[in-house]
Amino acid sequence: MLQEAKLKQLQELISSSTKEELLWMNGYLNGIVANNNSVAANTNTIKKITLLYGTETGNSKSLATQFAAIAKKQGIVAKLAGVDQYRLTDLSKEENLFIVISTHGEGEPPESAKKFYDYIHQNQLQLSNTKFSVLALGDTSYPIFCKTGEDVDAQLAKFGATRVVPLQRCDVDYEVNAKQWFDKVLNYLQQSATNAPEQVSIAEPIAKKAGKKIYNGTIITNINLNDKGSNKETYHIEIATAETIDYEAGDALAIIPNNKDFIVDTLLALTGTHPLAEIVTAKHTGTARDLLINNLNICYLLSSSIKKYAAIVEQDIPDTRVDLIDLIKNYPVKNEGQFIEVIKMLSPIAPRLYTISSSPKVHETEIHITVRRDEFISHEDKRYGLCSNFLGDAELDTPINFYIHKNKHFKLAAPEKDIIMIGPGTGIAPFRSFLAERDATGATGKNWLFFGEQHFQKDFLYQTELQNHLQTEVLHNISLAFSRDQKEKVYVQHKMLEQGKELFSWIENGASIYLSGTKHPMSNDVEKSLLDLFEQYGNKTSEEAKAYWEQLKKEGRYQKEVY
Repeated sequence: MLQEAKLKQLQELISSSTKEELLWMNGYLNGIVANNNSVAANTNTIKKITLLYGTETGNSKSLATQFAAIAKKQGIVAKLAGVDQYRLTDLSKEENLFIVISTHGEGEPPESAKKFYDYIHQNQLQLSNTKFSVLALGDTSYPIFCKTGEDVDAQLAKFGATRVVPLQRCDVDYEVNAKQWFDKVLNYLQQSATNAPEQVSIAEPIAKKAGKKIYNGTIITNINLNDKGSNKETYHIEIATAETIDYEAGDALAIIPNNKDFIVDTLLALTGTHPLAEIVTAKHTGTARDLLINNLNICYLLSSSIKKYAAIVEQDIPDTRVDLIDLIKNYPVKNEGQFIEVIKMLSPIAPRLYTISSSPKVHETEIHITVRRDEFISHEDKRYGLCSNFLGDAELDTPINFYIHKNKHFKLAAPEKDIIMIGPGTGIAPFRSFLAERDATGATGKNWLFFGEQHFQKDFLYQTELQNHLQTEVLHNISLAFSRDQKEKVYVQHKMLEQGKELFSWIENGASIYLSGTKHPMSNDVEKSLLDLFEQYGNKTSEEAKAYWEQLKKEGRYQKEVY
């Protein structure tokens, strides 16, 4: 108990303090108790920091929230915010800035972090008074590892900010490295305040992230949706499992494909390498043949891998992207030992993501994807994408392993809300899922689909299903654009502008817009048409149209999944 005089002083202090000051005092006293130190010893350790996070699946947010709680118990006031909600003009005012940010897909920032990422790349900033550090989350199964965090770290340093703790890169099992990073952050804060080299320890462990749930499935349906004479091959693939699959409409399925046996056997023969030679790489151990088939990327190698190969064989090789077999033929290794060096430097096979085209409300132990066989020309030869070729050729009963990639930024609106779906080509995949879900749940919101392909007769994907949805009024409007069926090419953006008045009326009445399909040029063309539509039918200036679009995104009423 406090003496009466001290209690009176405390009560007077509390009654005259603001809410923010009371929170500060609470954290301060908690920090003293946690460290079992006197007030005098800790007076100078109090710091204010800003903790920002940029997340795709929620991991960065979870970590930053845990760090903020730990900081509070150390007597540190932490301002916690997602970069999508952060006021960008405050960057130059920050004294202690710590960022937890993930990398999405092939080296891209999360959707929620794109505005922040673009801001620090497109503006000249003055950050000479800012101390900072970055924790970068990523997945080493992708060739471009933690690139967003690396880019943010480099940009802040470029503008004069002082890096007080080195950039920390984390793989999917990030708990230990993340804790070490924040230990260093707290230690820096104490040292900078007291000039005492005492190590700060964190009592609480970082909550361990659950590992990826790997499902074992079997292909039960594999149908080419394009008719004879089409320039494309688009496959509807159904995968069955023995257990319920945990996913939502809008999520993606991730598959790690295998390399073709005959290509690997050719590589081993050309290099004189024994198939059963035991090899240890950074992430895998196994025989040369097994590693090359199941674990290592040998297709369309990254420029960095080409440079490493050139160093091993001691030859000058142009900066290009080719398959490993082309390198072996044109710049051969000297012996088995040299090829084993090559195997050790190869990057892992990256997972391929396919937006799911089924609904968990309809198929609990099945999952459907829509896959176009990817074709491209390399060295004047026609080549195929590794995973799309693997899936297109897969026979019934082929076993397949996969995991679910959650997408929190591409989710269905409430059942009573109207939705507008723009999905040419394989962009139809998530909208097949959306329509099945709305049908199964009896959603009352209206649904409008814009779909485009080359030819009506050959390329109208899921035609029968969509016509059934029209007849049963699950689908209220459908706008079709078949680009090669007339002299002038017609695309979905043209159909949007043709029906711009009604389309804008839907949007004004609360409809959400979804865009799915290829990034370039389709998504750019569609977004430009949307801005034109806002100007023309909303009677807005160019700047007002952009502000209207930004407001739709802020409200979650414009979402896209492009690739």
